[in-house]
Amino acid sequence: MMKRAKQNAHRNRLLQFRCRLSAVLTATFFCLSILPSAGQDASDEVKKGSDRHYVSLFDSDELLDVSLYLDLSSFLKKADRNSSFDALMTMHFSETDTLQSKVSISYRGQSRYERCKFPPMKIRFKKALYEESDSGRIKNMKLVNQCQQGYASEDYVIRECLVYKLYGVLTDTCYRTRLVKISFIDTEKKRKPLVQYGIFIEPDALLASRTNTIEAKTGSVRQSHMVPELIDRVAVFNYMVSNWDWAVISRHNIKVFLPAEYGQAMLGIPVPYDFDLAGVVNADYAIPLPEMGISSNRDRLFSGICRPPETYKQTLMMFLDKKEEFYAVVNDFPYLERSSKRDIIWFLNQFFDQLEKERSLNRLIIDNFLRTCKKQ
Repeated sequence: MMKRAKQNAHRNRLLQFRCRLSAVLTATFFCLSILPSAGQDASDEVKKGSDRHYVSLFDSDELLDVSLYLDLSSFLKKADRNSSFDALMTMHFSETDTLQSKVSISYRGQSRYERCKFPPMKIRFKKALYEESDSGRIKNMKLVNQCQQGYASEDYVIRECLVYKLYGVLTDTCYRTRLVKISFIDTEKKRKPLVQYGIFIEPDALLASRTNTIEAKTGSVRQSHMVPELIDRVAVFNYMVSNWDWAVISRHNIKVFLPAEYGQAMLGIPVPYDFDLAGVVNADYAIPLPEMGISSNRDRLFSGICRPPETYKQTLMMFLDKKEEFYAVVNDFPYLERSSKRDIIWFLNQFFDQLEKERSLNRLIIDNFLRTCKKQ
């Protein structure tokens, strides 16, 4: 009964959002080729005397309302993997401050493209945006949207956004994210508007500019080519959140960056992304492959490089020192339901409980880390 009541309350909030947004949808639905004069217009930058348009997407954790106008029916058909769709995106920063941008939408991802009714999107801005005056431009941006309609898929997206925030406890060399509530409006009027949660992911160029790095786009890399303490941190973090869907050698859900200054040791800086299969998210479609040797998305699997036990201990103690920071991120994330927070804390406790006693810590290293680590 309590779960049903929470779901009903959640649906009521969505209905309120639709009502509040309906005036905007009605006013702009019929006119995609002519942008309204109210608010900001990214295509009118030069006319306004500025060659750049600045926004604040990733410096805020506040939920951002977004409207996306496109041929939704054709997009959802997924007839051609390489198709792109012209669209108009409106970001509602406040009731009086909006930004409209002409964009192109294309498909991205592999597994989610195949199994999801709503595949993840790549957004290309016709006019580049700038996060800050000293940052790189935002020309392309990833959008993670719900795999399906419904309460469960909403929860998965919010949880995945949380995982990015958890990794940010460890380092600034991470993808910043912005949780959005996005309204999809079909310009062909074949479908009713749909409202979903989604995640804007910081573009690679913005991350590189912010961290004074460059992306390593070519070349064969292994975990041994990464800065040792950084790849160990990624491996333990993925173990903590039970994310087994990553690999450096194939750059699967891992981007590699290099220090921008010459003269430094050119070891890579790994940055993980795409956490939808993690145990913290606990999606019903997150089923491990049989050859992985685990039966559930909540069965933790260590996939880091082999190290001496003392090296693992140092990394694990660093995680234990940050335990309360991790928990604060979970408890302070306002868009998670209480039941989801309790579930995530319970799941993280299974990891941290093993670190607090020498005997269980040694058993974790011997029975898990050393048994499945990569010899490379």
